[in-house]
Amino acid sequence: MDRHDTTEVKRSRAIERAYQGEATRDGAGVSLTRLMSQGLQRRLDPFLMLDFFGSHDAADYLAGFPDHPHRGFETITYMIEGRMRHRDNAGHEGLLATGGMQWMVAGSGVVHSEMPEQEAGRMAGFQLWLNLAARDKMTSPWYRDFAAGDLPRADAPDGAYAVVLAGTTRGVAGAVQRLVTEPLILDLHLPAGTFWSQPLALSHHAFAVLYAGQASIGEQVLAMETLAVLDDDPSADGVIIKAQEDARVFLVAGRPLREPIVQYGPFVMNSREEIAAAVEDLREGRFTTRA
Repeated sequence: MDRHDTTEVKRSRAIERAYQGEATRDGAGVSLTRLMSQGLQRRLDPFLMLDFFGSHDAADYLAGFPDHPHRGFETITYMIEGRMRHRDNAGHEGLLATGGMQWMVAGSGVVHSEMPEQEAGRMAGFQLWLNLAARDKMTSPWYRDFAAGDLPRADAPDGAYAVVLAGTTRGVAGAVQRLVTEPLILDLHLPAGTFWSQPLALSHHAFAVLYAGQASIGEQVLAMETLAVLDDDPSADGVIIKAQEDARVFLVAGRPLREPIVQYGPFVMNSREEIAAAVEDLREGRFTTRA
């Protein structure tokens, strides 16, 4: 257990600013809310993008995400509800279902698709883009699906608990660990009247998204499906989130890379020259081919 992994937080970070997000469509027409994009990449380094999707209307998601490329970062998809099939040109295939997570390292380049395996009902979840350090951007692509039962759970005495997607909390190691960016990714389940006390390293950037119920940080109420950027107060040693009603909160933190960020659509590198090389490699068929 490291020095940050205790349950006591003496002073909580506050909400620096809340971002409503932008309603948009991606893939072949999937309706979603883009909570974080290029304008916040420096502020929330090492995170690059965050989308929230959630609809009972099949027309909002049936078109899915046909084949498209990525290079230079990792994608984390957390399925709150629904079923989606992953296939890529590195030979990977898997089903992402309710309560599960998909972690993909695009690295040197991958072409993949994410297509719904349902024609009715609710589909909801998050997709988070996590940057790779310059030295790791051309690593070999990697992919893994985690079923709901594969994701560890950390419990608080008052009945609150966290599904630990990445990092460590209350002595419970998450499904994935990353040594360079040290991401902490938690799905907090907070019954009314409970709270979650989460220590955070002083150097790490952090944010929270309320997606069910009602909760607050200090005196500041979290707005629904809004990105709440937590401040970098050097006197704060973590964050305390309290639930006024049964609530669910997506809490994310990570160690900044402090490297140049150059994004061109699905490619995120450190220079324009590397972006040009990515475009050329894709055009010439030099991305990973199916095994």
